Amino acid sequence: MARRIDVTGAGGVRLAAWEFADPPKTGLDPSEDHTDDQVDGRPDPASGAPGVLLLHGLMGRASHWASTARWLAARHRAVALDQRGHGQSEKPPRAAYTREAYVEDAEAALEQLGLAPAILIGHAMGALTAWQLAAKRPELVGGLIICDMRASALGAASQREWAEWFRAWPVPFATLADVRKWFGEDDPWVERPNPARGEFYAEVMQEAADGWRPVFEPEQMLRSRETWVYDAHWEELAQVRCPTLVVRGVDGELGRAEAQEMVRVLPAGEYAEVSDAGHLAHYDMPGAWRGAVSPFLDRVLGD
Repeated sequence: MARRIDVTGAGGVRLAAWEFADPPKTGLDPSEDHTDDQVDGRPDPASGAPGVLLLHGLMGRASHWASTARWLAARHRAVALDQRGHGQSEKPPRAAYTREAYVEDAEAALEQLGLAPAILIGHAMGALTAWQLAAKRPELVGGLIICDMRASALGAASQREWAEWFRAWPVPFATLADVRKWFGEDDPWVERPNPARGEFYAEVMQEAADGWRPVFEPEQMLRSRETWVYDAHWEELAQVRCPTLVVRGVDGELGRAEAQEMVRVLPAGEYAEVSDAGHLAHYDMPGAWRGAVSPFLDRVLGD
């Protein structure tokens, strides 16, 4: 089951937030009235079920968090957000695709959904949004999980590589099978066959008259990315006061040395790895991902 909830983001941009599971039905004493513990039949963060907001990375969408959200929803209200320009959220061509806009969107989601103080779980760009929000509005964030996002500047060469990569996509794809094969095997960025990567990108395609194309505009993705790749984000990281877990896939984009330096910079930082996983650790290795983050969540969420 997936339930859509509309959120109004910065500048009036319409955003889609998603819950991927029914509320928990076990563990409650049937002789007691738990009506006040729920909102629309779902766990109410204010009644002891802390909220969780999940933020995908660049080009991602809320559905990439479905497995994690369903797992968390057994005890907590877990909501995943389609960020501006992504998924089923609005993609206005002249909207701001700035760091400030992404952070304000997440801030609006927390407040409008009544999740705060929440745990923020972010992947890649979504993790940067999460820690920037935690630094800006600490009262809204009770804990943070950063998945495979670097704090160092990536630079102009990285942005050029991404622009070239987008131009290399053989769009439109004739079939979804072609999407899965290209991103899982034929993409020059793939070192070895990775079916999960193919599935990840199949989820961000939509059928058009001439074939399958991404649900996002590549130019908007580049505009979003250029607002953070040229700068380092260590100072903002140091301002995050809540408990924070830095997670990396062993074969991901965040190196061990940088991840451990991020933990050192964080006032309340911890470190975890997902073995045999790459950049999409939460998606392609969901069991190992849960094992890596569970101890942290148990402590912070009080399970």
